[in-house]
Amino acid sequence: MTLNALIVVFALAGALFLIAAVRRLRRRRLVGGALSGATALALFLLAAGAGLVATDLRTYQRLAYEQPVGELQLTRTGEREFNAVLTYPTGEHANFALRGDEWQIDARVLKWHAMANILGFDTVYRLERISGRYTHIEDERRLARTVYALNPPARIDLWDMVHRYRDWMPWLDALYGSATYLPMADGALFEIKVSQSGLIARPINQAARDAVGGWH
Repeated sequence: MTLNALIVVFALAGALFLIAAVRRLRRRRLVGGALSGATALALFLLAAGAGLVATDLRTYQRLAYEQPVGELQLTRTGEREFNAVLTYPTGEHANFALRGDEWQIDARVLKWHAMANILGFDTVYRLERISGRYTHIEDERRLARTVYALNPPARIDLWDMVHRYRDWMPWLDALYGSATYLPMADGALFEIKVSQSGLIARPINQAARDAVGGWH
């Protein structure tokens, strides 16, 4: 809502300065017209920039305590091979073929200072990837790995922009990566949530609880 308001304000202000520039040029007030035109252009560019940021920010989800991210259902398809179905809160789902002993989900998290939160910038996250992993490092080095992106490339990447211009964003509190992983087992069902501290995963059926209970 804050970004949308900024887009409207910049666009309206730009339109007003553009009208003023046209009127001054008609009266042959070249300096005043040029200044108004330059100001209008700058305001339109700010509106366009805010629009691009708002577009990228919509790929992130707002956080409220522990918010559901999705559920992961696993089915064994072979030796250390599983079909993983990730079901999102919207009901949409995606299938992934994972190899290994454990599954892992990664996310990016942006957390704002209190004043920015008051203005409408809540802490947000975006899922980045899902992968299979092996318990032993030797297996990680020599066996086949599986990893999948959970978001398409963005036209403007807010994460990259924050890294580049961190000193110009005093309202940003922290930005960090978060990951959670648990063992894979046939028939296991897990819930994935996100809190202010990052991703959380829990078993929600007996097969998953047995897998976590015997995990070492």
